[in-house]
Amino acid sequence: MLSSLKYYYWQHQKKFDRGALYLSLLFSTITLIHLGYSTNPILWGILENSILWAFYLLFIFYFLRTLLGYWTGERRKAELYAGLFIFLFFLLIALARLYDQDGSGTLSQSEWVYLGVFTITLVEVSRSSLFLDKLYFNPTILFVISFLGLILMGAFLLMLPNSVKNGIPLNFIDAAFMATSAVCITGLTVVDVASTFSPFGQSILLVLIQLGGLGIMTFTGFFGYFFSGGFSYKNQLMYGEILGQNKVGAVVNTLLKIIFVTLLVEALGAISIFFAVPKAHFDSSGEHLFFSVFHAVSAFCNAGFSIAENGLGNPAYRFNYNLQLILVSLFILGGLGFIIVFNSYTYIKRLLINFYNRILHGKAFIHKAWVISFNARLMAWSSLILIVFSTLVFFLFEYNNSLAEHEGFFHKLIAALFMGNSTRTSGFAMMDISHLSLPIILVIMLLMWIGASPGSTGGGIKNTTFFIALLNIISLAKGRDQLEIFHRKISQDSVNKAFAIIMLSFVAIGLSISLLSLTDGEKGLRVLAFESFSAYATCGLSLGITPQLSDTGKIIIAATMFTGRVGLLTLLVAMIKNIRNRSYSYPEEKVLF
Repeated sequence: MLSSLKYYYWQHQKKFDRGALYLSLLFSTITLIHLGYSTNPILWGILENSILWAFYLLFIFYFLRTLLGYWTGERRKAELYAGLFIFLFFLLIALARLYDQDGSGTLSQSEWVYLGVFTITLVEVSRSSLFLDKLYFNPTILFVISFLGLILMGAFLLMLPNSVKNGIPLNFIDAAFMATSAVCITGLTVVDVASTFSPFGQSILLVLIQLGGLGIMTFTGFFGYFFSGGFSYKNQLMYGEILGQNKVGAVVNTLLKIIFVTLLVEALGAISIFFAVPKAHFDSSGEHLFFSVFHAVSAFCNAGFSIAENGLGNPAYRFNYNLQLILVSLFILGGLGFIIVFNSYTYIKRLLINFYNRILHGKAFIHKAWVISFNARLMAWSSLILIVFSTLVFFLFEYNNSLAEHEGFFHKLIAALFMGNSTRTSGFAMMDISHLSLPIILVIMLLMWIGASPGSTGGGIKNTTFFIALLNIISLAKGRDQLEIFHRKISQDSVNKAFAIIMLSFVAIGLSISLLSLTDGEKGLRVLAFESFSAYATCGLSLGITPQLSDTGKIIIAATMFTGRVGLLTLLVAMIKNIRNRSYSYPEEKVLF
């Protein structure tokens, strides 16, 4: 009997996998309908029991399929640990509900059942996504399609009646705008998040921010790797293109590091926020914890969303300087880029090993050239310059204006650090931006446009792009034919790309401002320009006109956010790139300027 079952599974493994995918999608859809639509108590009870049975069915199906896979030798070691983790999670929840019939225990709450159903769905979708390598997809186009799909799915979820507190669903344009802002980690909102969205709606925003911050393909790749046992060579090429990793063999390692660092930093940030914000501000510990997790994810992903009433401008948070330091640390870390994080880890690890060998074994220091790579150095220095510049400018320009309400030099400095650096990437605001002086608003537009580092969760044209262009101008003014930084010559391709990104950003922002002046011209050029810069840079700061935009204006801003997040140059290269090699070159000429 057992041998027959194993043989049958071996022959029909694809059917088992397809069945698990369809079942999980069906049960997740039912769960979403239950959470988003159920208002009738009788229907609520029926669907609640149905989802519970679906939970147990998925548990049994997943367990049997995994067990048969191990017996037939179809599962690898990575799947063994991942499958064991899922099995233990399901078993823990099942036992908790069995011994706690009244549902008063923490692990017996229905939310854990929903999480189990969604987890299996994510696993199965991730496994299926790895088979996209059998079709021809330009990785960049696949990246764009994944963002569009996530935005549409998020828009429909935000339109569910239970996503809002008053039961009146958002119209499609407002829901699509909010989903685009969350997926593109911008933070511009047409409705107040705290007063409009229910905990279910806020949870949807949280998921959209997390998936949008790192990219849905990154998450599906992570889960797909663990629950399918590995990557094919085509998978590694595809994800190498998406992650910007040139070494095919390092794709998996880079992917795992990105997910690990993200979850670790966000977890530490959530714990810090939990203790920095008094529990007296919340009705329950669960609400307190959700507040902490939401703001940690929003800060690290540089999204700028807040579920605080009136945002961080609420007096309960505006003068909470510990909270400000935690948040500014999170969005600066998120904006630095993973290259700096990985290089710093390698450098510190090597330094500690050298000290260990020197102290305990008397060995000489072993020096290795360029442990910190060129790109990491350029990003680190440009980020440091911008951090100091933005803090000092905001401190000096607003000392007697918006900073006057903060008592003491140190508190003013913290507020300037928070607001100065929030303008570059995160979009958090603890004050009304429209009350700032005109000079600082112009500086904010410049900082938003520059943005964060490449490979980070921040937006903008990227600080390396700005500094390469600036240093190239200085080099030309000095009469030099080539650009040199850190004893390295910058390739002409990099210089050309920097100026192309800058030119395309002006085209996109200029087009956005022009169209907005036609649809919402009565609001004034200054606020429309600020809105366009913020949208393209995916910053999220606003002078207060976002909810007042016309439906056409909202579509324009949403398109600008999407263009800024994906990258106009990246999109153009993906669509019109010509990879044919030419065996000839034309004579070189110099153009008069």
